[in-house]
Amino acid sequence: MGGREQPPERGGVPDDAACVAVQIERRPRSAVEVVARCHLGLPVVIAVPPHLEDGTPFPTHYWLTCPLAVKRIGRLEGAGGVRAADDRIASEPGFAERYQAAMAAYAATRDALVDPALPNPPAGGVGGSRRGVKCLHAHYAHHVSGADNPVGEDVAADIEPLNCEVPCVVAAPEGAVRNPEWREPQLPS
Repeated sequence: MGGREQPPERGGVPDDAACVAVQIERRPRSAVEVVARCHLGLPVVIAVPPHLEDGTPFPTHYWLTCPLAVKRIGRLEGAGGVRAADDRIASEPGFAERYQAAMAAYAATRDALVDPALPNPPAGGVGGSRRGVKCLHAHYAHHVSGADNPVGEDVAADIEPLNCEVPCVVAAPEGAVRNPEWREPQLPS
């Protein structure tokens, strides 16, 4: 996974914008640009512009859309994963250096896209954080986009593979829908 990828031919799978809307359970507030896909061809991470369509500043440049990854990372966060990442940053200088570099790279990538004519540019590093790990989902999305993000790398080791047997979203007569056949797969032992 990683890098900006073109959609493969996906019979029976809706277009990216419709798929993302089902994955995140609402219409995206900006154009959908997929930067990483799962082995079934569905979006895992999208790039979000620094200002949404309505002009709202948005600091989270890489947005995780994959329901399986969101669910697994939610469990990590619920079990103290953010605090564990913060503790590792505080206690391991090499890890902390990589973390700070990831935060700076994330901000630079996002900030390069800011329209100077718009007020209130977004700020902060990964997920808009100015200090500490704010969201494991955002760090994982940054890692999956192809960036060197040590927090996201650690998350990946805990939640991958994203080994769905059937797609989480499918096309239906009424449009894109959550696949009723989708079930969370077991992680390999």
